Formats: sequence, C-alpha cells, structure tokens
Amino acid sequence: MINGFGFEKEKYPVELSVDVEDGRCSTKIVILVDPDVKCRRLNKILDSQHNNEFELRRPSVRSDKWLETKIGEFFNSGVEDREVQMSFTGIRGVYPLKRGFFVEGIEIRPKEYNLYNWIPSPEFEPEISAVITQQEFTEMAWQAIVSSPEVAKENKHQIVETEHLLKALLEQKNGLARRIFSKVGVDNTRLLEATDKYIQRQPKVIGESAGSMLGRDLEALIQRARDYKKEYGDSFVSVEHLVLGFIQDQRFGKQLFKEFQISQQGLKSAIESIRGRQAVIDQDPEGKYEALEKYGKDLTAMAKAGKLDPVIGRDDEIRRCIQILSRRTKNNPVLIGEPGVGKTAISEGLAQRIVQGDVPQALMNRRLISLDMGALIAGAKYRGEFEDRLKAVLKEVTESDGQTILFIDEIHTVVGAGATNGAMDAGNLLKPMLGRGELRCIGATTLDEYRKYIEKDPALERRFQQVYVDQPTVEDTISILRGLRERYELHHGVRISDSALVEAAILSDRYISGRFLPDKAIDLVDEAAAKLKMEITSKPTALDEINRSVLKFEMERLSLMNDTDKASKDRLNRLETELSLLKEKQSELTEQWEHEKSVMTRIQSIKEEIDRVNLEIQQAEREYDLNRAAELKYGSLNSLQRQLESAEKELDEYMNSGKSMLREEVTGSDIAEIVSKWTGIPVSKLQQSEREKLLYLEEVLHKRVVGQDPAVKAVAEAIQRSRAGLSDPHRPIASFMFMGPTGVGKTELAKTLASYMFNTEEALVRIDMSEYMEKHAVSRLIGAPPGYVGYEEGGQLTETVRRRPYAVILFDEIEKAHSDVFNVFLQILDDGRVTDSQGRTVSFTNTVIIMTSNVGSQYILNTDDDTTPKELAYETIKQRVMDAARSIFRPEFMNRVDEYIVFQPLDRDQISSIVRLQLERVQKRIADRKMKIRVTDAAIQLLGSLGYDPSYGARPVKRVIQQNVENELAKGILRGEFKEEDTILVDTELTAFANNQLPQQKLVFRKIEADSQSTPQEMEPSAQAP
Repeated sequence: MINGFGFEKEKYPVELSVDVEDGRCSTKIVILVDPDVKCRRLNKILDSQHNNEFELRRPSVRSDKWLETKIGEFFNSGVEDREVQMSFTGIRGVYPLKRGFFVEGIEIRPKEYNLYNWIPSPEFEPEISAVITQQEFTEMAWQAIVSSPEVAKENKHQIVETEHLLKALLEQKNGLARRIFSKVGVDNTRLLEATDKYIQRQPKVIGESAGSMLGRDLEALIQRARDYKKEYGDSFVSVEHLVLGFIQDQRFGKQLFKEFQISQQGLKSAIESIRGRQAVIDQDPEGKYEALEKYGKDLTAMAKAGKLDPVIGRDDEIRRCIQILSRRTKNNPVLIGEPGVGKTAISEGLAQRIVQGDVPQALMNRRLISLDMGALIAGAKYRGEFEDRLKAVLKEVTESDGQTILFIDEIHTVVGAGATNGAMDAGNLLKPMLGRGELRCIGATTLDEYRKYIEKDPALERRFQQVYVDQPTVEDTISILRGLRERYELHHGVRISDSALVEAAILSDRYISGRFLPDKAIDLVDEAAAKLKMEITSKPTALDEINRSVLKFEMERLSLMNDTDKASKDRLNRLETELSLLKEKQSELTEQWEHEKSVMTRIQSIKEEIDRVNLEIQQAEREYDLNRAAELKYGSLNSLQRQLESAEKELDEYMNSGKSMLREEVTGSDIAEIVSKWTGIPVSKLQQSEREKLLYLEEVLHKRVVGQDPAVKAVAEAIQRSRAGLSDPHRPIASFMFMGPTGVGKTELAKTLASYMFNTEEALVRIDMSEYMEKHAVSRLIGAPPGYVGYEEGGQLTETVRRRPYAVILFDEIEKAHSDVFNVFLQILDDGRVTDSQGRTVSFTNTVIIMTSNVGSQYILNTDDDTTPKELAYETIKQRVMDAARSIFRPEFMNRVDEYIVFQPLDRDQISSIVRLQLERVQKRIADRKMKIRVTDAAIQLLGSLGYDPSYGARPVKRVIQQNVENELAKGILRGEFKEEDTILVDTELTAFANNQLPQQKLVFRKIEADSQSTPQEMEPSAQAP
C-alpha cells in the first residue's frame, strides 16, 4: 500500500512510502516510464499473477516519449480527497523504494504528478539499473543473494544491504567464502560475530516491510562482482567475486576487512590457491574447487602429523609398489588380499616412507591422497554431477605434474560408480589416464571383489599391476602387535604385557576362523585394553560392596532411632559402632582408589606429552632444525621420561604391596577371556576347580550313562586332551562312532557331554541322518548350489557351526544316509573344515563329532556264551561289528574316524540303575507341586525286571515307569489322595491267589505320615540329571 498524501486541486508533489495492507480500488493513477526500458518482463509478472488486473500500454494520443503503465489502482478513501492509497499486495519481484518502485531491476521514481491532468513534470527522469537474474550467478552465489532479504527480515531491517549478504555467505555450510577467509588466516567465527554486531546496531522498522528494499551499496557491490567476473574471464558471477566486492564497500566491508587485516592481494592469492587454473564455466564451480581436499585425505600430511599407526614389516610389498609406481606407463599397483591382512596399511607405510625420504628420487616429496569414493558420489543429484567431480579430481592430479599419487581403497567400487542411463562410470573415466601414465594410482581390494568386478573389465585390469598381500605368520603378527603396542597403551591409558600380545596372535590364529591376521589379533588387544580401562574408571568391587553396606546400615539406623525399647537401643548402639568402622574403611578405600586413579591419569598425560615431543623432534629433523631437535631431545624429552619413570615406580610399588585395588596391565588371561566371549570356546587358563572337574570327568559322565566304560573313558580322554591344549589344532577335538543296539546310551552319552561342556543339552547340534537318504540331500548340509532355491540360506550344518564353533555335533543313525553324503565328512574329519555353497570356509576344529550307528547290532545281542572272559568277548564282538561296518562304509571314511566304540547290551543291574535315574527325573517333575516320592529297593527291582529287554535296551524302562508310576501318581493326585507337602511311598506287595495262579508282585502307592519311621530310599533330584 502506498499512503499518502494531503493535496489541493492543482499540482502536487507525490512522496511514496510503503505499508502493506489490503485495499479496494476506486481512483486510478498512471506512472509514466521511459519507453526505452524493456517492460515485457514486468508485464509478464503482473499478468501471470494478477489475472490481467495490471497492464502495460503505450499512449496513443500523446506525442512525448512516455510509456503509460497501469501498475496499481489508487482509491480515494472518500474523506474529501484527503488520502490516496494504492493496492500493492503479493507482486513477486516488485520492491518498494523510498520514492518509487523497484521492479525486476527497473527503478520507477515519479517526482511530481498533476492528479487530474496526469501530466508529468518536464524535469522528471527515471533512474534505471540493470536487472538481477539467477542466470548470471552460480548456485552458491545466488543462494546467498536470495538469503540476504531473509537475514534482513530476521533483524527487522527494511533495506537489504551488504552486511546481510556477508552474513548469508558466512552461514553457508562448507561454503567457499569461509574457505577463502580461512586461507587468509581469518577466524570465520570471529568474522561472523563482528558482522552480527554491526547488524544489531542498524535501525529496525516495525511492521512487515522488513527485507523489502534492495540497498544502493548492495547494488554497487553486485556490479563490482560483475566487473571481477569479466576480469577473471568467467561465465558466471561466483562467491569469490562477491567476496572481492566487499573490499571497496564504503558502507561496511572496507572497514571490517581493515580490522581483520584482509587485503585485496591476500584475497586474490587465497582465491588463486583454491581455484587453481579453473575458470567458472558452469553454475556449480565451487563444488570442483580443491576437489582433492574435499574428496580425499592427504596420507602424507597425516604421516607428518603422526596420525598414522606405524607399519611393521610388509617391506617386500612396499618395495614392489615403489617399483611399479616408478614405471613410465601403467604405473598403477593394485593390492589384492583377504580382508584384514593389511592392504590399507601398506599405503600408509608408503606415505610414511615418503615423509621420511626413504624412497627413490621418483617418489621424493610426492603427495599420497586417499580418494573417498563415497564422498565423491554422495549428494550428486543430477546426471553428470558425479562425472564433474571426478574430472575435477583427475584434473588436479594431472596439473600437479606427477606430484600427486592417488590411493583408492576398495577400488572395485569405481566399476559402475556413478553410472546411470547414458552416463559413463568412474572406471571408464580413469582408463585413458591410467594407461598413459598421467595418473599414478594405488588400488586395494579383496580377491573375490577383484575377480567379480575388475577381471570382468579386461581393459581396466591390464592397466593395473597386481601385488598380492598374504596373511602374515603368527611370528610376524607378534612383531606387528609389538610395534602398535605404544599407540594402544597411549589411547587406553593402560599397559599391555608382551605375553598378552603373544596370546592374541596365537589364540586368534587358532580359534577365530573366518577372519585374518593381523586384524583379528589387533582387535583382541584393543578390546581387552578397552575392558581393563572400563574397570579402572568404574568403582572397584570391594568399594562398591562397602558403599552398599553403608547405605543399608544408614537406612536401618534411621528406622531404629524412633524405637524406644531396650533391644532396639542395643541394636542401634551396635549398628553405630559397625557403621563408624565401615565409614572409616570406606574413606580409606576411596582415598586409595582416587590416588591410584590419579597416578594412572598422570602416567597417561606424561605419555601423551612424550608422544607430542617426539613428533616435534621428527618435524625439526625433517626441516634440518638440529638445534631445536637437540633442545627437545635432551631437554624436554629427558625431563618427561624421568617423570614417567617416577610415576611408574610409584604405581608398581602400589601394585606389589598387595593393597592395590586396580589392575593397569593387560595380560594373557584377559586376551583369553575376550576370545571366549567372541567364540564361546573356553580357552582361558584352567582354574583349580576346573582341573579337578576335568580329572573326574569320567565319574561325572557315569552319573547319567550307566555302564559303557570304554565309551565314557574315550570321550573323557578326548575332552581332557583338548582342554590341556594337546589336541591337533587342524582336526576336530575328537570324532567317534558309537555302535551298538538301540537303547544302550549312545545318544544319551552325547547329550551328557553337551550338558557338561555348555551346562545345557540344547547346545547339542543334532542332525538325524534318516532325513538325508536321497542323493541330493547333501545340499541341505552345506547349502544349495547357485541357481537353486535356498542358495542364500546356507546349509543346516555349516550355518550352525559358523554361529557356534564350539559344539558337540551328533549325526544320529549315520548308516541311514545316502552314500554320497559321506563324502562331505571326509574333509571335516581329516582337516577340520568344509567349504559351504557360498565359498565360505567353516572350521570344525573346535567341535566334538559323534556318529551313532546300529550296524552289527545282531552280533552284540546274540552273545550267549558265558564261559568266555568279558574282555575277550568284547573284542570278539567289536571285530564282528567292525567287519559289518566295513561292508557299509567306504575305507576312506572309516580311516578318518578317531575311535570306534561298541556299546554292549545292558544287564539287569544296569537296568536297575537306569530305573533309579528315571525315577529321579519323576521326582524332579513333581517337586514343583512340593511333593516327594520314596521308592523301596523291591519296587526298583520290580520296575527293572518289567523294563528289561536286551533287544531294546533302556527305552522300555521309560515306558514301564510311565505306565506303572506316573499314571498311578496322576490318578492319586486327581482323586485327592496326594496333596502338597506329601511324601509318597512306592512299594511292592503280593497279589492274592486267584484261579490257582501264583501270587504276583505289584506296585502300591501310600502317603507317609509325618511320624512314620519307615526308611525307604528317598528319590531326591540329582544335580546332574537334566
């Protein structure tokens, strides 16, 4: 709205001001503009936004050179022509000025009007400036210009000026302006604060007119930026042109730059170092400035700053890389090896050698840049944007005249990277430069990915020279760990013993499959050190227990203070005495803990300072500042080392005194504990209790497995051999074939072993071989081949062992499987590994493999000769059973099984023992109802005779107990005869004579009264029963 204006009925000067409101139109005013001004843009805006409410037209009767523009409708408020208003709402691109309008760069400034005759003043000359359009600015520059009115609006400023533009430039995240100011040594945060202070001092307006006018100084700055664009020969006005425009800004920029000592020459030098020799030829040039810094990491700069870990060994591979890089063409090595063997470390080792000058002249003082393909692709929204970025990187490398070497980790990602319909991928952009020797590039990838991606493109493959990186040996890994020890000690603030490093290399090699040295060994050391650090920073257990006791006693004391009886007062007195003693102990332990922590913290800070001084010494030596190096080496470094020795001596005295509450050294047992957590394999050092448990393993197994001494002994010896560390590391712990008739304890022994090793029978991996009777069923074990349904799911056997490498695996009824299935077992039993359908090697070296079979059972059952000695009879039976097995299984399979164990039929005494075990299980089940059962010897003998069948072993016993004991107990409970807290007696009695038959024994169930003196055997639950 344009408000106004008192007037008389002749000629009136018109002073225009703006107030945004809505109004209705009744009186029209025409503003006259020079016809030379192109008004088609204005006409288009007004027509499109206001449905032809506004129009432009040339007067047909007037002879002067004016163009009549109906820009709005003024109306008389009806109060005797005292006020004139104009509708001026929502026209985008139209900005009110103090005396007129600013429309798309055209200033319309009427000076005088005759309200009735509409004759302009003869001296009226409209002022005209060029149009500001997005097409002449780069994206970041236009974004800053568009953001400037928002900055003004936030601060309630009516006119948008240069200070608002500078703030918009400085607030651009990762913007070019910030990089330019950083190059000239200016702190961007301080510069932004100074700009904000100036903005806050400017006058504010009330209303909604903030940010609605473009200031003259800002117009002048934009014009100066256009001039710099021409000076640089660019196609678009960029951010650097706007920054240079502030140098001559009389309003704000000149004084600000003077305060911060920013000169024009300094700015131009900074711009030149950022831009290089690039010209602004598109609207996104800022994204291509300093492309190497934006999309890569300078490994040589990181090596100078001491940010890279030391590289131990790998001399042959580094020497081979240097040799390839020194070639004239195709000077591009590619490091190929398994993940975790140290491919990236080789590139870091090369960077360190370049910094130290330990390279041939061809590589001296070169920069090694690690290219981040992820950053290169991220945010590339439009087609061709990724290619632009990559070409900018390659251009910088080329223009460096061989001074820059690229390192691309995971180089297989360049194949297909950035490719869309009709676009080239990164690999094709690299090929010409790689072949001509313009670009020296080191790649790194794994064997599988090299085969899958690089080898499929022979044109790309021939431009790279392969360098194979093998897994280091255990001895080499120990050397690598020793070289890295100082870095990890410094980071975690703990000491790492040499024995821990040796254990990490040996245990990771033996027990962690699927990963490679030295990566897995380094991870073990890192996690063990992190665990110890966590223990140091947490409260010790002794102190924590005392704190809890003090809290408990305090609560009890508060409760007793209100009681007046003698017992409470006596208890209160005793409690206060105990509490005072506890608090003294608490204070003493807290002080000791704090002291130990402070000593450890001091040691860590001294080590950090020593590391910093060593870096300064290396830097001084590289710059040949020998005086500075000597001063640091023989002055500061010596002093720090003496402080470190003193602090470590103090800590050692604490540790050796036996009073220490904290550990500060990682030992081999810490490493073993981490391995156990990762894999579930108990590799920690045997405690005395576990030694005794292993020595009596046979007795433990016999508690559940009745008889079968040879089998139990063989299994116990295999576990003892494994836990003592004497088993073959390249084979399973043991492999057995249990042979014998049904129901003699073959499967039960496997369950008992799993229960002992893992405290649960669920840890038994049971595979019923009756499900593998068809030839194609082998794919269920190791996974379906490619192209078949279920290929991605993996095999039942291999996936289970990959998830749980320490397990008891039971192949039940092995003879029922198809003969082709046995071929899978050959390498499992011999080498302790198998390769699944997806090419992964699964280790079986920490498993116990048990196979059960009923082959030759008829020979075991048909032994009625009681005159033959027991041992000789067993050997004869075993020979017959083995002959039967040889007729079914092939020799190469038979030869790989460690031990064949023949299970003998159970006799009556053993069946009675099994009855006792089964009754213990019944007792365990009814214990939930708070009942007990007592069973007489006569009842046990009766149940044993009823369940005895040599052909079926122990299984009939379960059925007999179910029918004769469990069913009767259930009926008694349902009838209400037996209730909670009852003790039930299971006994026998003779049946009455009937029809001239002999009396028969039968079981009877009676409730024992509390005062009963009967003393039959009570069935208490066994600790070993499952």
